[in-house]
Amino acid sequence: MLKIPYGRQEITEEDIQAVIKTLKSDYLTQGPVVAEFEKQFAKYVDAKYAVAVSNGTTALHIAALALGTKPGSRVITTPITFAATANSIVYCGGEPIFSDIDPDTLCLDINKVRTLLESKPAGTFDGIIPVSFAGYPVDMEAFRRLADEHGLWLIEDACHAPGASFIDSKGKKHFTGNGKFADLTIFSFHPVKHITSGEGGMVTTNDPELYEKLLMLRSHGITKDPQRLNENHGGWYYEMQEMGYNYRLSDISCALGLSQLSRGRKGIEKRRAIAVKYKNAFKNTSVKTIDVPFGIGHAYHLYVIQVEDRLGLYNYLKELGIFAQIHYVPVHTMPYYQQRGWQKGDMPKAEAYYEKCLSLPMFPTLTTREQNQIIKHVKNYFHEEVSNYSSEGWKQKNIA
Repeated sequence: MLKIPYGRQEITEEDIQAVIKTLKSDYLTQGPVVAEFEKQFAKYVDAKYAVAVSNGTTALHIAALALGTKPGSRVITTPITFAATANSIVYCGGEPIFSDIDPDTLCLDINKVRTLLESKPAGTFDGIIPVSFAGYPVDMEAFRRLADEHGLWLIEDACHAPGASFIDSKGKKHFTGNGKFADLTIFSFHPVKHITSGEGGMVTTNDPELYEKLLMLRSHGITKDPQRLNENHGGWYYEMQEMGYNYRLSDISCALGLSQLSRGRKGIEKRRAIAVKYKNAFKNTSVKTIDVPFGIGHAYHLYVIQVEDRLGLYNYLKELGIFAQIHYVPVHTMPYYQQRGWQKGDMPKAEAYYEKCLSLPMFPTLTTREQNQIIKHVKNYFHEEVSNYSSEGWKQKNIA
């Protein structure tokens, strides 16, 4: 039986040889390959600086720390994201404040955020973390203006969107993470993402002070820079100047990431071609897809549809070897966040989206045959009698 996951990494012979070359080198961690990966990734997104870290969650954590998040900080973010986005604020002792999504983009609704900000006294909030969900690039120019109006910092969670782009109000193209609008942007190199280093993450910025802060935070708060030392006992001397973490990424991982990055643009092109085929296939059907306006360079980490009887379709596809996925259970409905005072009903747009969303397989090596099978079976579900897989039929079968 054909088995198709929702995401799949591609490891080429070039990737393997890049890792082998590093394994045979003098450095396995914090060597020249880390620096080269950072340099090339910064170039890829058109940013001045990039700092490689151990994963996307640690990227979020040190980004929040670098911007001064502390106990009492209140940071606005979306409920439609992986839990790490909100958790990174809690790690710092702060409080994530959820605001609802725009159903047209599935990203944080800037109008909802504006209303929230205007409903509270100045100084209530410290920052905003929009998420470029599924690869749809958030309009960071608009969020920058809003953040500046209220004296807030801005982190973009772009784990889904390396290579995404949008056109600003002056007609200029901006890549996600280029540092023109967000103070910091974070990325993930998990195996299902656009490029992988096994695990890994990156923070990009155009701010030299934030860059230096990030370098210290990822390595125990330690510096050997003679210009920054309080004392200097010799060439061996170092100082721990603040609390930091071991969030470093190895040369081995960066060798894989660097090799993968070399074909990043081609991967985006393939994802977009797959998305066009899905979009055309589901025209004039009950399957809802996202419309992407002119000027938006969607990165298509995910291809999300919305359907009635989502559970039935999920089970039907699974039985056929097509492993769709759900992105995401709204974070504010998680038991942990309900213990912090959030409850179902707080974010109606996000919750309505969750009831119908399904991520179909999306990765550059998805074959035409595989995609044709996926499309055929999704259409079949809504045109044939498949009561054994419907929500009610599935519940009855499993109760029995």
